[in-house]
Amino acid sequence: MSVFTTYLQLGFWHIWSWQATDHLTFLLALCAPFVLADWRRVVALVTSFTIGHSLTLALATLGLVGFNKALIEALIPVTIMLTALLNMQQTGRPDARPQRRPVPIIWALPNALALAFGLIHGLGFSNYLRSLLGENSRPVVELLSFNLGVELGQLVVVSIILLLGFVVLRGFGAARRDWVLTTSGAALGVAALLLVQLLAG
Repeated sequence: MSVFTTYLQLGFWHIWSWQATDHLTFLLALCAPFVLADWRRVVALVTSFTIGHSLTLALATLGLVGFNKALIEALIPVTIMLTALLNMQQTGRPDARPQRRPVPIIWALPNALALAFGLIHGLGFSNYLRSLLGENSRPVVELLSFNLGVELGQLVVVSIILLLGFVVLRGFGAARRDWVLTTSGAALGVAALLLVQLLAG
């Protein structure tokens, strides 16, 4: 098996590991306001997030930037909580008219927020990747294939979330607002638990 294929698989399966719970939770919060018909918008958001974390992942792995590990680990659940709260703010006001397509603030800022949060998540990824690379000082192929694997893994996760939303909304007739609040609330709860565990540790 080639180095490219090996790290492609490592990136893909990392998304599905317990180590990526925070990453999966962020994707849930990111996708919460969207339905299957919005898949192009979601792909654009996820790709913006990937660009952000790929940049800092590469810089940190190559030793070109330094960071406070504890601070980054704490900021990751904070980014999830902010995303979930923004979703809930847009859709959870009792006096607001129900919207067919709730628009989170991420739309108002194009993909800037997703990219910015990706920068933080990339720093968190770097410790894991450095442990895989060992003494390799110029891991260009490894970085490229790992990031591609992560992106593929993310797209599969996003597809599952959107399909699940389609089933709940169309198959069970759930209200769009209830779906957004439930999924965002779940992401918020998981992120809060992760943050508490970090602070307690």
